[in-house]
Amino acid sequence: MNFNTALLHNNAFADEKTGATLTPIYQSSAFSYQTAEELEKVFNHQLPGFSYSRINNPTVEAFEKRMTSLEGGLVSVACASGMAAITNAILNILKSGDEIISSAGIFGGTIDLFSDLESFGIHTVYVKDGTSEEYEDKITKKTKLIFAEVIGNPKLDVLDIQEVAKVAHRHQIPLFVDNTSTTAFVIKPIASGADIVINSSTKYINGSGNSISGVITDSGKFKWDFSRYPGLQKYGKFGEFCFAAKLRNGLFRNTGACLSPFNAYLNLLGLETLGIRMERQCKNAFFLAQFLKDNQGITEVNYPGLESSPDHGTAKRQFHGYYGAILTFRAGTKERAFKIMNQLKYAIIAANIGDTKCLVIHPESTIYANSNKEEKINAGVYDDLVRVSVGLEDIDDLIHDFEQAIALI
Repeated sequence: MNFNTALLHNNAFADEKTGATLTPIYQSSAFSYQTAEELEKVFNHQLPGFSYSRINNPTVEAFEKRMTSLEGGLVSVACASGMAAITNAILNILKSGDEIISSAGIFGGTIDLFSDLESFGIHTVYVKDGTSEEYEDKITKKTKLIFAEVIGNPKLDVLDIQEVAKVAHRHQIPLFVDNTSTTAFVIKPIASGADIVINSSTKYINGSGNSISGVITDSGKFKWDFSRYPGLQKYGKFGEFCFAAKLRNGLFRNTGACLSPFNAYLNLLGLETLGIRMERQCKNAFFLAQFLKDNQGITEVNYPGLESSPDHGTAKRQFHGYYGAILTFRAGTKERAFKIMNQLKYAIIAANIGDTKCLVIHPESTIYANSNKEEKINAGVYDDLVRVSVGLEDIDDLIHDFEQAIALI
């Protein structure tokens, strides 16, 4: 099946009892059994079934299976938010004294999380230029995980997944990849060597800005060395499922990071139109970036689809003609950036990406407000930078909107 057909038909089944073509919302906290013996077997993994929605739920499971198919993985775990997904995935294998190597151009909330982990003895080392050689140079005996975004948000640097995966695997380190900005429409990181893929499904997967959620997808391909990751040893009997088994029986269950059934249902609806939305939004982003690049009122435009992007070559080699739906531009000063944003009629000032509507934000004063000066520079965040999450509007209207806003200043 091709992409859109697979979205509609992979792991998509009619309800067994009613024949409903959409998975019902199982808005229930708990699930009853005829005998105490049956529930005992469910809790002890001897019988398939649902016990409590903090642990598993039929609607959420349906969404997880669709995400697993989408990313080409082995198994997925859906969480209450993208940040919950990153937190659970990382802490599932790390302990005090371990180190993370991360790209520097990542989302400000993830930088804040890594800063919080310092209190628990987990240190993060940042890679500024993003080359596979720099990742390798940073590796020490304490390194237990490499983390990066496929397209950094908002730096828009592009990860060379295959090359960084080779470095990680040479040192028996798993590569965790955040695919939020690209989604599987642009690239499937597991096919390029990533071990764990994380999506903030709040964004493009949901597509309408109505639900907070995140998903962890395990490739099942990484060969865990239990002497280096001792927490997984107990779950070695689950074979390739050991990472997910530990997660479901530990942090995910005990921190209450579960996704609500209603939000899972809304994500299932959004997922079916992911392909046609991403195609339109990526094209819109390319044409808007071209317009802004040639506008004298703008100092600099960054978009991986432009030949002027420092990472265009990597993007062109990895992607299939689509480069994501996010671009940034610099207005010269913070004051000019604010004035342009305030004059836009269609683009909404909001802290999100992946909505049906065009969204703009000033990252330096908002999502990077807690970052220090060095962290902002490494992430490509400046006081005159505006991030644009391009929507589904007619491109002529978007171009005219930005044109009039820039002309007014």
